[in-house]
Amino acid sequence: MDIPLDAEVHCTDGPGGRSTCLVINPVIKEITHLVVQTKGFLHNEYMVPLSYIAESGPAYVQLRCSCEEIANCDPFVKSEFLQMDGSSRFGYFSDEYDLDYDSMAMWPYLEADGEAYGLYVGMEQIPAGELGIHRGARVEASNGHIGHVDAFLVNPENNHITHLVLREGHIWGEKDVTVAVADIQRIDEDVVYLKLDKKTLHDMPGIPIRRWGKRISHSDHKQ
Repeated sequence: MDIPLDAEVHCTDGPGGRSTCLVINPVIKEITHLVVQTKGFLHNEYMVPLSYIAESGPAYVQLRCSCEEIANCDPFVKSEFLQMDGSSRFGYFSDEYDLDYDSMAMWPYLEADGEAYGLYVGMEQIPAGELGIHRGARVEASNGHIGHVDAFLVNPENNHITHLVLREGHIWGEKDVTVAVADIQRIDEDVVYLKLDKKTLHDMPGIPIRRWGKRISHSDHKQ
């Protein structure tokens, strides 16, 4: 199963949004959730379990749920109120705005001198021991930067990663290169480190990328 980043996500009742992040257990190299940014003004993001994926390809993900069911999943980003006081690492705001801490705090603002100051931040709700791979995440060869994460190939029976799909090259000569999980040294937050060097990866056969129009799929390449 090909799980791409920055791809269209379709629900049973219509377009659901785009894939923006994969939540991964880096120890066993298992994907636990697909993060979907929904359509609309707010562009909310939700953590969708992989069991919701009916099928997927290099440029799409088809879910077996409705748009409403996505909105019932756990939010990926949670806004948290930051109390501004002298002990806070955000306390420097007090010098800039001369805030009165006796003022009434009302989420997500702190009222001071008749003005409202934003005091909330978005915190990604990634489970402990897991991490997020966002669209555009870097891929590092053994001797330096080589490209970006385009997708992961996953065994649908256990959600374990079998291959990384690496987007390698420059804007006018990009290609997708499939790298076996055995050649992944480790996965960190938004960085995948490989055991292979740049020359080995560059010499591997790949699939050209069409930036305008239909992207070439694996099946198209074989025909």
